[in-house]
Order: sequence, then C-alpha cells, then structure tokens
Amino acid sequence: MIRTPLRPLARILNARQAGENPDAIEAENKRIRHEAMRDTDRVRAESRLYILGGCFFFAFTAIILKMGVIATTLPEEPQVSRGGDPILSMRSDIVDREGRVLATNFDTYAVYAHPRDMIDPEVAASELARIFPELDEERLLKDFTGNRSFVWIRRQISPEQMQEVFDIGEPGLLFGPREMRLYPNGPVASHILGGSNFGREGVDSAEIVGIAGVERQFDDYLRDPANGGAPLQLSIDLTIQAATERVLAGGMMLMNAKGAAAVLMDVHTGEIISMASLPDFDPNNRPTVLTQGDQSDSPLFNRAVQGVYELGSTFKILAVAQALELGLVNPDTMIQTQPAIRIGGFAINDFHSYGRENSVTDVIAKSSNIGTAHIAEMIGGERQQEFLRTLGILDVSPVELSEARAGRPQYPRDWTPINTMTISYGHGVAASPLHLASAYATLANGGRLVTPTLIHDASNTVGERVISETTARQSVDMLRQVVTRGTASFGEVAGYEVAGKTGTADKVRPTGGYYDDKVIATFASVFPASDPKYVLVVTLDEPNDTTGSEPRRTAGWTAVPVAAEMIRRVAPLLGLRPNIETPLMTGVSLATE
Repeated sequence: MIRTPLRPLARILNARQAGENPDAIEAENKRIRHEAMRDTDRVRAESRLYILGGCFFFAFTAIILKMGVIATTLPEEPQVSRGGDPILSMRSDIVDREGRVLATNFDTYAVYAHPRDMIDPEVAASELARIFPELDEERLLKDFTGNRSFVWIRRQISPEQMQEVFDIGEPGLLFGPREMRLYPNGPVASHILGGSNFGREGVDSAEIVGIAGVERQFDDYLRDPANGGAPLQLSIDLTIQAATERVLAGGMMLMNAKGAAAVLMDVHTGEIISMASLPDFDPNNRPTVLTQGDQSDSPLFNRAVQGVYELGSTFKILAVAQALELGLVNPDTMIQTQPAIRIGGFAINDFHSYGRENSVTDVIAKSSNIGTAHIAEMIGGERQQEFLRTLGILDVSPVELSEARAGRPQYPRDWTPINTMTISYGHGVAASPLHLASAYATLANGGRLVTPTLIHDASNTVGERVISETTARQSVDMLRQVVTRGTASFGEVAGYEVAGKTGTADKVRPTGGYYDDKVIATFASVFPASDPKYVLVVTLDEPNDTTGSEPRRTAGWTAVPVAAEMIRRVAPLLGLRPNIETPLMTGVSLATE
C-alpha cells in the first residue's frame, strides 16, 4: 500500500510562495486519510456482520430441519457400529402360487450367560435345567463355575421361556435379539421347503441359511438384500398340497405301505402343483440325518425326487408311443402275446394269459409284458435309449431341489436285447416318480417336452416337440382304455375322464435280486383325458391290501384307489368342473293344470 505523505514538499513550497498556510495542507490530508480508513473499516464490519448472519441462518435452518426429521420418525435404540463383515439375518419369505406364506421370519431372542457376572451360578443352573429340560444341569454348572467368560444357553426361546429366565433374577443371564425361520403350516410341503438353520451367530443377530429343499437351492436369492425382501413364489398350491398329503397319508395307512409319494403337475407348463413324500417331518423341528442304515427309512428322504424305483408297467405306454411315432404299429396292429419269450436264459411272462394275439391298444389296456417286449424288439435298443433320454428318464431331474442330484436314474451300462425288452415294461431302469410325471406330461400336452419346475412363472412354456400330436392323442386314448376296461378300473372318477397306467414292480434287494413279497406300486394318470391338463403319479412302497381274503399288492388294488380319491378331492380345487352327461328324460311329458 502506498501512503500519501501528510506534508508533500512540492505543495508546501507552492503554498509558501502563494502566501498560504502549509499546516492547512497537513490537516486536509489527515482528514482525507481518516475518512478513507473509516470507510474501509465500515465495509469490513458490514461484511463480517453479513457473514455472521448467514452462518446463524444456515445453522438454525439445519437445526429446524433435523428437529422435523426426528419428530416424524419412530424412536430407535442407538446401534453400536462395528467393523468387518456384518451378519445379515434378513431372509425373504417363501409363498405358494396364490401368495400364501409357506416360510417366513419372526423376531425372537437367544439367551446366553456371562459367568463372571453371575451371583449364584448353582441356582441359575438348576432353574435353567427346569425351564429347558434338554439341558444338563451339571454341565451348566461346570460351565458357569469354570474359566469361560461366555456360554450359549439356547439359540432361540419363546416369550414364555424368556419371562421364566428373566424371573430367575440372575444378572449374568442375558438376552440377544434375533430372527428365526418359521414354517406356519408345519409338515405341509416339508420336503419341498427343506429347512434352515443358523449359520454365523452373534449375541444380537444370527445368519439363517438353507440346509435342504428350496431353502438350500435358493439360499443366495433368499439372503440377497438387493431383492428388497421380495418373496420366492413357488408353483405349489397350499390347499391342494395339504389335500394331497392328507389323502396320501390315509391311503398309505389303509394299504399298510412303508412309504408313499405323489406328484401333481401342470402338463402345459411343467409347474408342480403339489408334491408329497411320506413319512414327512416338521421343518420347525427338523430331525437329524441318519448316520447308519437305509437313508430311505428317514422321514427326511424325499421319495418323489430322491427315490429311484423300477416303476413297472407305467413304462409300457412310452414304448408304444415311440413305436407309433416310428410308424412301426398303429393302435389296431395285432401283437403276439403268447407264448412266453425266452431270451438269454430268462423268460418273459404275463401276469395273466391274454390269448395268442392282442391289438396294441389291448396290450396297454391288459398290460401285457410279452406284447410290449415284442414292440420294443421292433424299436431296437439304440432308438429306445435315445427316446428315453430325450424324455429325461435317464438324466438327473432339473427340478429346483438340492435333493434332485441324489435321484440319479439307474440303467444298464450295456443295453442288451434283453434289457431292451425288460425296460419296455419298466424293469431294468430305475427312475423317480417325478421323472415319470414329466414323461407322462409330454404325452398329455400333445407331444412337447416338459421341464418340471417348482417356481411359479407365467412365462413357463413347453419345450421342443418329441412326438406328434397324433401319437400323443392315441397314447392318451389308450391310457383311457386302461381305466375304462383295463387294470385301473378303480381309477374312474365320475366327470373327470381319468386316463392312466398301472405299474407293479418287485422291489430290489439292497444286496441284489428282488423280494418275493415286496413291490413298488405306481399309478400314473392324466386328467381329463379329452383335454389333458394335469398329470398325477402316485407311488406306494411295499403296499399290502388286506381287505380281501388274500393279500393284494398290485397297483390296481393299491395305488389306483388312492389316486382316484386324490383326483376326486383336488380336481374341484383346480377349477375343473365335472363333465357329467345329463340323462335323457324319455317318456316324460309336461303336465299342466
């Protein structure tokens, strides 16, 4: 800054020459300098006031906004921030095709102990053992009086149990909030849902992870926060699932069966409407896995998916459908059904004598092993194997269940001529009831491949064409004959035109060979036959109908009546109206008064 001198020499000299007072020049310069300084100070002061006023304005505005936000939000307890990977306890619901809840979460508490804060560990151990009888009092006391600083008591407790623990009055017993998985329908659809358990755990949260069924198959989806809690919608219908299980349980008891399975599928989309396996379990209290013995004896075993069985004569329509498609036969072609076929030291016989020849339709209706074997011989092993693989019979089912990988079909490594014959009537290839349902759905929908699914999606469509519509229609017509005049006469349900095929196969011994008195009885059905919409497969493990003078084990006496009752119950729930013809009222005239 350049300062102007108060007494500039040039002006002083000029003032003296002019006779003026030089001191006036100094006084004037001081005045000018003081006025400039005053103006500068005023501007600086005004700026500071404006800035200070602006700061107060923004500060009070922020305070008012914050108070408004606090006033409009619910109160929450402050959360202590923690570093590291957080435990995500959120898990999406699972619902049925109508949006009804199959699995959900609810808030609960865990109870744990800080032994070093306990006043009377003996009383605490005694009271906890009383509240939770499965706990060992001596073990608790040892934990409380040892060197441990933290002890889990129970991972989840009920509100009543929480109150009882609180009433103990022990400051060393603490509670931690968490969520747990709840299956509100108990054992209904238990093999589909599977179950869940706790993964990583903290005192105030726990990770819920799927351990079986769709809970495990879709574990990543159900735990993904990016889904915003959107539920997983399954294809099953809760009401129909419950009805299926109830009828199947009754049939299993009446037929003295060891186990049972049922699959109901939409033939056009492959969506599974219900799938049951008995015995079942409650996923809220999932039993432990068997560590020894036959796993199929466990209630956790899903017979509809994991159970691979020789499904007997239900395979016959597959052989006939292929022969029809290849142009080798038509429904009226006569096939030799006597004498017995002897090949490779084995004899292929029929359950009854059906005469020397029968039409292809009668081979199916009467269930002739000999006639089906002759048809398979026309097809040949290579083409038979290719067709069964196309239908998915020889591969693991793609259904969205973690257990499906365990249901790997079994078939001979070397497909010999005798294998070709026996496989045509369901012996030599072991598959699951779900495999069979998918194959029958392909026949029922007009010949397009069906992929089974447990996910409800309107965009689900059938796949590539496997057989022509004509062949598919002829196949369903033959299956209808099985019910109207063949081995499944007990399968007729008034108004619903049931078509299907029975299958009774000797049960395989674990050590090799077959049992003489144990069978797998199966009925694979389609309804309504005139316009197929659904496939139902019912399988009974070791059934034994004792209502007659002699025990009866064949599917016509065991699996068929159970399936018929199931159709009678679920068809109205599916929205199918019975097609019952009204009798003509002949000889009736209108009377008038």
